Amino acid sequence: MSIPFFSTTLRLPPGFRNLLEGLAMEVLRVQPPDVVGFAAQHFQTLLEQREATSADPVVWGARLEE
Repeated sequence: MSIPFFSTTLRLPPGFRNLLEGLAMEVLRVQPPDVVGFAAQHFQTLLEQREATSADPVVWGARLEE
C-alpha cells in the first residue's frame, strides 16, 4: 500500500540503521531458512541482553551513526 507523503521528510530513528545492518549481517552469515523467525529470535536476544545488562544496542548504534 502506498501512502503519499507530500512535503514530509522521513528519517530513520537513531540507531535503527545499525540494528538493521546487524540483522542483515547475521542473516548473511547464518543463511536461515526462516528469515522472519530468525529476525524475531535475533531481536528477542537483543531485548534479553538489554534487560540483563542495561546496554542498549540502539543507543550504541546511534552513537556510531553520529
